[in-house]
Amino acid sequence: MKWVDEFRKIGVRTNADTPHDSEVARRFGAEGIGLCRTEHMFFAPERISAVREMILSDDIEGRKKALSKILPMQKEDFIGIFKVMKGLPVTVRLLDPPLHEFLPHTDDELRALAASMEVPFEKVKARNIALHELNPMLGHRGCRLGITYPEVYEMQVRAIMEAACELSKQKIKVIPEIMIPLVGHVNELKIMRELTVNIAEEVQKKYKTKVNYTVGTMIELPRAAMTSDEIATQADFFSFGTNDLTQTNFGLSRDDAGRFLPFYVEKGILEDDPFITLDQSGTGILMKISVEKGRKVKKNLKMGICGEHGGDPKSVEFCHRIGLDYVSCSPYRVPIARHAAAQAALKEKTKKDLSKSTV
Repeated sequence: MKWVDEFRKIGVRTNADTPHDSEVARRFGAEGIGLCRTEHMFFAPERISAVREMILSDDIEGRKKALSKILPMQKEDFIGIFKVMKGLPVTVRLLDPPLHEFLPHTDDELRALAASMEVPFEKVKARNIALHELNPMLGHRGCRLGITYPEVYEMQVRAIMEAACELSKQKIKVIPEIMIPLVGHVNELKIMRELTVNIAEEVQKKYKTKVNYTVGTMIELPRAAMTSDEIATQADFFSFGTNDLTQTNFGLSRDDAGRFLPFYVEKGILEDDPFITLDQSGTGILMKISVEKGRKVKKNLKMGICGEHGGDPKSVEFCHRIGLDYVSCSPYRVPIARHAAAQAALKEKTKKDLSKSTV
């Protein structure tokens, strides 16, 4: 692996949501976290009740009261992760999934929830129905939640920055990268960036310390890729969410397409499952356009990939070719990504050397 690292040009990070996963990834050579999914922190038994209280609240005061219970829990998570990463960058994605995912679905479960919260069953049932979406993949999620319920993102940014400031006061270096998900229009990111910066500055003033934080977005919608020159004006970094970018580009559901994609590969319609190996001639073109447009606006705009493709060798080689700064993958695939990155660099060098010798 030391030999591999001498040759590779692209960085390798990990997707990790807990201090344990972060520690595992560091042992495998991860150079930071490319995706920390905050929603995974919400499902712990001692937290889900507060999340549900927030969802079922009738007004902003009720939501803020519930969120105040979640904030210290999220902050402790971030403190643990930042400590493990010891000065390496950590990209934290703010809440992404639709709210209905946090509620139970059967009437028996809803009755139990209503009883535990001391609210009428009818109210819980009605709220669950109201949150139901015919196509939640394309619905009220990501930054759309942050715009509709800004108090949710305010709590998360506060938790991130309080954790970072407390560690900074202890002389522990922290590099938080706050990522706004599912941006499709620059105005969405503009609003969310302003909210994030306002909270971040407020927290730093309170702690009387400075933290080197950045605000960026996940490029996971075709419109975001095609208008990335506009989005770049409001972003410090791009992270390609290739799971959703593949879904929205192909018009395929990753959860359902497994029923027929093996048949497509078997028949030669597709060379590979596009959710395993990046579709370079389709989704990859969107990524290339986004890289080119984004860097025309900001020459040194940091760009990475945090979808499952970050651990696939063919996809890593493609990311190297289009000039991404890093790939991010699950902890146990970090060595594979490092090796693939070195092979990509050596392949490029060999081509250049052959071209020179031919000339």
